[in-house]
Amino acid sequence: MTTAARTGEPDQPGGPARPDTEVVFDPATYTRGVPFAALARLRRDTPVAWVPEIPVLGWPAGPGFWLVLRHADVESVLTRPKLFSSALGATQIRDPATPQALGYVRRMMLNMDPPEHARLRRLLGRSFTPRAVAQLEHRIRGHARVICDRAFAGRGGECDFAKDVAAELPLLTLADVLGVPEQDRWLLFDWSNRVIGYQDPDYASSAEFDPAAGTPMAREALALRPVPDRDGRLPDPRTREGMPDLYAYAHLLAEEKRRHPGDDVMSILLAQSDEDGGQVSAAEFENMFWLFAVAGNETLRNGLPGACIALLDHPGAQDELRADLSLMTSAADEMLRWWTPVMTFRRTATADCELGGQPIRGGDKVVVSFTSANRDEAVFADPGRFDIRRHPNPHLVFGHGPHFCLGAHLARTQLRALFEEVLARTSSLRYAGQPSYLRSNFQRGVKRLPVAWTA
Repeated sequence: MTTAARTGEPDQPGGPARPDTEVVFDPATYTRGVPFAALARLRRDTPVAWVPEIPVLGWPAGPGFWLVLRHADVESVLTRPKLFSSALGATQIRDPATPQALGYVRRMMLNMDPPEHARLRRLLGRSFTPRAVAQLEHRIRGHARVICDRAFAGRGGECDFAKDVAAELPLLTLADVLGVPEQDRWLLFDWSNRVIGYQDPDYASSAEFDPAAGTPMAREALALRPVPDRDGRLPDPRTREGMPDLYAYAHLLAEEKRRHPGDDVMSILLAQSDEDGGQVSAAEFENMFWLFAVAGNETLRNGLPGACIALLDHPGAQDELRADLSLMTSAADEMLRWWTPVMTFRRTATADCELGGQPIRGGDKVVVSFTSANRDEAVFADPGRFDIRRHPNPHLVFGHGPHFCLGAHLARTQLRALFEEVLARTSSLRYAGQPSYLRSNFQRGVKRLPVAWTA
């Protein structure tokens, strides 16, 4: 295996250049923005590139992985689960710390291969009934109106779009999907912060939820929340031991829904039976709750401020959308492509093979770059340009193949609903300060986004 030797962005402005592979791997890089130039060089010169896992953030070095940068190769990996497994080593770049931790994450649908994955996906897919989805769409638009009524009151002002506008809509929508009582919804915010933001000290110990305002279920679950050790470190939130409060809450919620089912998706799921007459087990429900509470929240929570940044950087697009909101359908997909909230996902090769001209060995980690694939010049004309009329737009924001995101329709609905409300209430949006980005090589996260607006 050879490391890409071409040097790219400096570690700090004016500092010595580092290999592009090191730049794109280092989570600290992304606090300054996505290294698109490094990704473009790799995509052109080494489209399947070997990336050493250097020691970062106090973690030891890892074995390294193949980074897949071209759109066609990313699709190829994601459509061949027998060759590129989600279960063998799970789907995060870093290997789980212990065999027990790997066994734990393998019980999540995200980290399953067929046929286990197909069984749960069918049960969940059948739970998104047309009636349930129609109710969700109606509630999404209502939530977007309420949020924007509050954030954009008066003749103008400033707000933190990431916290005051974008954070709440995914929480409210997920609370509707999961049947979580509204007063507990900020629990979802803290849980997703802790898991997705574990590389960032601002997020790793998130505690926005007020237990006094929550349900008895929430207070009972929070009694199990981990506390920092003597060094101020919390247990790894990507393990079951790191999130006991989430699992306790999911267990209590499932018990409540079996006693008193509602019309939410999770109540419908718990009543479903598979082909053998079996139902979703308590452990399966808990793991599915984790997946929705974390992945379902965080991706859109970063996609919404990312979409806002696209409009702030392109005020002409704001004006075009205000003049013709029918453009919002194509604009929403371009916002998602241009930002790409989930940057990478990992698979593990089950056998020796070849990809992009590189020999891959069985057991090697293979990491797809959605960020690179969504800027692939072979697929997208002038890929760095933000084009709200872009068609076709075969972006991979929601993945591809058997793991294609079940929530894609609801994510698009939320994005369209929110920005239709935002643009209807404003004549201009502009920066009121510098955005602050998440330290992560997985999620393209926005921690703060100060905006000024005029009614």
